[in-house]
Amino acid sequence: MKTVRKLIEVALPLREINEAAAREKSIRHGHPSTLHLWWARRPLAAARAVLFAQLVDDPSSRPSLFPTKERQDRERERLFAILRELVKWENTTNEAVLELAREEIRKSWGRTCADHTDHPRAAELFDPDRLPAFHDPFAGGGAIPLEAQRLGLEAHASDLNPVAVLINKAMIEIPPKFAGRPPVNPESRKRALGSRKWKGAAGLAEDVRYYGQWMRDEAEKRIGHLYPKVRITPEMVAERPDLERYAGRELTVIAWLWARTVRSPNPAFAEVEVPLVSNFMLSTKKGKEAWVEPIVEGRGYSFEVRFGPPPDVEVTRRGTKTAGSRSPFRCLVSGTPMPFDYLRSEGRAGRMNARLMAIVAEGDRGRVYLPPASDHEDLALSAVPKWRPDLVLPDNTRDFKTPLYGMTTFGDLFTERQLTALTTLSDLVGEARAKAHQDALAAENGRHTNSLSLSLSLSLSEGGTGPAAYADAVAVYLGIALSRLTDIGNAFCRWEVTKTQVRNLFSRQAVAMSWDFAENNVFAGYAGDYTVSLENMAKALDRLPNAGAGTSVQSDARHGPAGGRRVFSTDPPYYDNIGYADLSDFFYVWLRRALGATLPDLFSTLAVPKQEELVATPYRHRSREAAEGFFLDGMKKAMRRIARETHGGFPVTIYYAFKQSEHREGSEGAVSTGWQTFLEALIESGFGVTGTWPMRTELGHRMVGMDTNALASSIVLVCRRREPDAPRATRQDFVKALERDLRPSIIEFQKAGTAPVDLAQAVIGPGMATYTGFSEVRRPSGERVGVGEALALINEVMEEILSGQEADLDGDTRWAVAWYETHGFGTAPFGEANTLATAKNTSVDGLVEAGILRAGQGRVRLLRPDELPEDWNPVTDRRLTVWEMVHHLVRVLEAESEYAAGQLLRRIGGQAGAARELAYRLYGICERQQRAAEARLYNSLVISWPELARIAREDHGRQQRLQ
Repeated sequence: MKTVRKLIEVALPLREINEAAAREKSIRHGHPSTLHLWWARRPLAAARAVLFAQLVDDPSSRPSLFPTKERQDRERERLFAILRELVKWENTTNEAVLELAREEIRKSWGRTCADHTDHPRAAELFDPDRLPAFHDPFAGGGAIPLEAQRLGLEAHASDLNPVAVLINKAMIEIPPKFAGRPPVNPESRKRALGSRKWKGAAGLAEDVRYYGQWMRDEAEKRIGHLYPKVRITPEMVAERPDLERYAGRELTVIAWLWARTVRSPNPAFAEVEVPLVSNFMLSTKKGKEAWVEPIVEGRGYSFEVRFGPPPDVEVTRRGTKTAGSRSPFRCLVSGTPMPFDYLRSEGRAGRMNARLMAIVAEGDRGRVYLPPASDHEDLALSAVPKWRPDLVLPDNTRDFKTPLYGMTTFGDLFTERQLTALTTLSDLVGEARAKAHQDALAAENGRHTNSLSLSLSLSLSEGGTGPAAYADAVAVYLGIALSRLTDIGNAFCRWEVTKTQVRNLFSRQAVAMSWDFAENNVFAGYAGDYTVSLENMAKALDRLPNAGAGTSVQSDARHGPAGGRRVFSTDPPYYDNIGYADLSDFFYVWLRRALGATLPDLFSTLAVPKQEELVATPYRHRSREAAEGFFLDGMKKAMRRIARETHGGFPVTIYYAFKQSEHREGSEGAVSTGWQTFLEALIESGFGVTGTWPMRTELGHRMVGMDTNALASSIVLVCRRREPDAPRATRQDFVKALERDLRPSIIEFQKAGTAPVDLAQAVIGPGMATYTGFSEVRRPSGERVGVGEALALINEVMEEILSGQEADLDGDTRWAVAWYETHGFGTAPFGEANTLATAKNTSVDGLVEAGILRAGQGRVRLLRPDELPEDWNPVTDRRLTVWEMVHHLVRVLEAESEYAAGQLLRRIGGQAGAARELAYRLYGICERQQRAAEARLYNSLVISWPELARIAREDHGRQQRLQ
């Protein structure tokens, strides 16, 4: 088979792709991610760009069409222009842009087919009228299969996890089945009178809205009394003049704020249940501050709501927490410390309860904060649900903290009122499905008798497309909306004091312990209302491609059935980063109850399959070694299956992200078990790496990344089957090849704005491309250089290249880098500084003159960014250093804004590239020295660099026009 290099194996407009991917993370309305939560979901922009470049020929591989480098460059730039438009969010439904991309894919495929007319299986593998099908065996949240379908491929998604399978069904399988159909509900049928054309899944979305609203209204009739409004009485107005405008009115409650309680550890107050509160603030919005003040009265206490900045902000924000970690809380009435062991013993004994702390209601111009009302508290506690999920929570204290405190089942994660609401809505899914079925039958307009044909009576799971299957489809989305609601309708949601709203549970990939929590009103019309979840989902359904075939099946990636030669792009599990199966049970228990009868095969098990899940989970496999062995063996099998079934005309693309921060005993540098194990599986399955790209795929402000140096990117590895006649190499040959290959890649990654925290991961790709280009690498002693040692060597060469970039820096900066590596911003003896200055061809006096050093009393230290002068101007600086440039940019970015930093970058001018390279170098030093706070500053600067550069260009243009 002739190998034709694809665009992704040569070049990409990486900066524009990453900018679009980063922007997309802030888009909510209409985005497929709003169908249902999935952890570590890939941005559509990145998936779409990777697939397009994976399917389209690079011009250099077609010398007959593009014989010169100039013509190849022009053609590549033309393809880049298509890609730049293709990745924009607003073009996800722009058929003109999409069709342009599809046409390029078809042209490349036509050329490939023409290359293989004499192939013995040409009719099967190289049909110019039919693109190869696409398959993602680790489909997860479904971004990659969805984009394959959008680009015109028949899309197949499979996953072991039934929640992931359901999400993919909702995105790529169901919408095409019912595309173009009008809604069946009586209101829409009466209103449209058959005149409107329903494009795509718009009719289905309309029915989802209608039957969902019916569910919500019916639920309110049944349990609305459990969600009372709050009456503003004359007594309340007398104490709170701000409530005068609401006198006599009933306000809708948005949320009830609760504090968990335990008995006081002080024997003198043993009968008192004291609150565990992490924050007494209700709102931190400027001019609208509100907070709860606990009033201790004798042996009891009460809560009052106060307004304005609290007298002691720090104490109010701390709640009843203490500064010490051994005793996280103090008893409100006695001041006695309460250590974790005490809280856990109280919880396990069943003595952890909850007490209402405040009520948040809807006012005319914002939130109204009210003290707790006993009738509201009594009503909430009176709820008696008729069902509760009794599935036991996993014994995994890394991701699930509640079992330590006696909350051991998924039912324990909800209040009784929440369970009542969710079970009521769950029952209504089935009732709504029955109504939709009746209406779908009526919509047939008498064309069929009651003895319906088989095709009309087949269910969705049986492959039907008639009224029964359509009703099933409606039920699927109603059930997904219910499942989605549980994320913000549980007893571990926080009250967000900056946005003054309930914050969903899974803002991170764990069920953390929450001491105080916010319980939303499912009928209030805000986030947490069933119809709000439903409307967000319906907007996404309207924008889905719903063209072309798609399937989603439950299957183990290691042993799934062969589907012929397909195009593969996938995002496999990242070693032990996320336990998807454990987390998915939170949703599965509700989906199974609501949709078990609709999709019986998918929800046949009591819980999500665990033992076969391809993650290295030590608690499940009882040891780190056993978990690592399980992951390696399973990933080998999965990669071998992909290698066996992939279409040879295309490379395979694999997303992977695992931070290299682990220093293992006996290693020559930083290695990552996650990377090493995955790469060993990849190589042993017969793959080699032919390209690598760092894609911005992680949400920059996600909770797990706050105040950390968490990864912002996934590395997309481009793989093909390894050539059997690849040469052998010595360790020395390998190192020389690395020095040759990594340098241009590092420069390219830096230009594209790859975050320093991601650079070590990004460099793995070209490094492993070099490694897998050899059949084997041997030491002089004859021992094989394994993947772990290769990773360590890649890191070493990367550090040498970054260090070598210092050669072009000014002497003052080179001194500062060497000094910083040893001392940071701390003080050290003058003599040591003077010796180093001589070696770097500078002087201490010169460094002081340059404005980067403070010297006195025999000691010296580098000036911190916040100590640098605010009126600094690089244009007039008589001793300008790259060190100054970086740290003034850091100062302005932290203290002012990106716009101000961009203006400063314009004044720096031609030395901006050197400043960016120095930021990478300083980040590397900080990471090795474990200076997390300073590392964050340099990482933030590089992440912001593309935006600063844009501002600098525009500012330069304005200055020129003014002149």
